[in-house]
This record gives sequence, C-alpha cells and structure tokens, in this order.
Amino acid sequence: MIVFGTVGCHLCDEARAIVIPIFQLNNIAFQEVDIAEDDALMNEYGVRIPVIKSDVTGNEIGWPFDVEKFVAWLEVN
Repeated sequence: MIVFGTVGCHLCDEARAIVIPIFQLNNIAFQEVDIAEDDALMNEYGVRIPVIKSDVTGNEIGWPFDVEKFVAWLEVN
C-alpha cells in the first residue's frame, strides 16, 4: 500500500491515524510518499491528499473515509 500525503497536512495526519494501525495489525506493508518531493505527484494528488493506493490493484481511496469505509475498501484490494 502507498500512503500519499505531505508534511503539515492535517487531513493526512487524520488518515494516517486510521490506516497505519490497521496496516500494522494486519502485517500489511506500506510506504509513505510525500507528494511535495515530486512534481508529477503534486499534479496528480495535490488537491486530493490524503490518498491510499493499492500497489496490487492500483485502486485508490481518497479522503474522507472512516475506519469502516477504509476496511471495506481494503478487503477488496
């Protein structure tokens, strides 16, 4: 899983508080990517972060989501 966000994004912090414990509990590998370090990522995700992307299916879930919505998305990805 890839967690797209950037430093100072309070919505990203809220999303991280939801997804990272779930990843850790289920031993799901993830990587955090700061979009501010890449112009292409800024163009793609700049107004949509936080976004979680499955590195298997390519499917994405963007904010807003809660635990239940995220778990449901995770189960199919």
